[in-house]
Amino acid sequence: METTAAILLRKRKFSDTSLIVSWCTESFGCIQTVAKGARRPKSPFAGKLDLFFEAEISIVRSRKSDLHTLTEVVLKNPFAGIRSNYLRTQTAAYFVELIEICTERDHREPELFGLLRRAFGYLDANDPTLRVVAHFETELARIAGVHDAKSVGEAVGFPRDATSVPYSSAFALGNLFGRLPLSRTPLLKTLAARTP
Repeated sequence: METTAAILLRKRKFSDTSLIVSWCTESFGCIQTVAKGARRPKSPFAGKLDLFFEAEISIVRSRKSDLHTLTEVVLKNPFAGIRSNYLRTQTAAYFVELIEICTERDHREPELFGLLRRAFGYLDANDPTLRVVAHFETELARIAGVHDAKSVGEAVGFPRDATSVPYSSAFALGNLFGRLPLSRTPLLKTLAARTP
């Protein structure tokens, strides 16, 4: 059995009684686990498996697949403020989608976990802005090894100024991984409309 800090990214039904839960972890990278019996009313996982929750999890690794068995969850931070308004939830969901696109399963990257934890900590207490999204994209591009995001952006016609940074970082990520989340455009439009 192995233990790590983790943030819950996604969950879906696996069977009548179990869930598949995706995590961004500090020690193992992004992983998928099966939470056996999690859908039962008296499950030991009850109240501990919700989107964006930070927890300490214990798993037993599968030798046959990349679907590991979740054995224990100790809730550390529910980041309840993220669910206090739709825009915070929308931004957190975009960050999760972006991480899922930009990371390989079971590839250890503690810096990625730290970035997500800081982003969720910010969204827990503050409303998002275009600058927050730009910072997350730029940091993710750096972690992914897209070091010169500005020159990549300029090569496709983005001007060199402070407002172009999020577009060039996002472009660099999209170019590297083949796509960006569809949720990005409506999120940026909403945030731009709120910017004075």
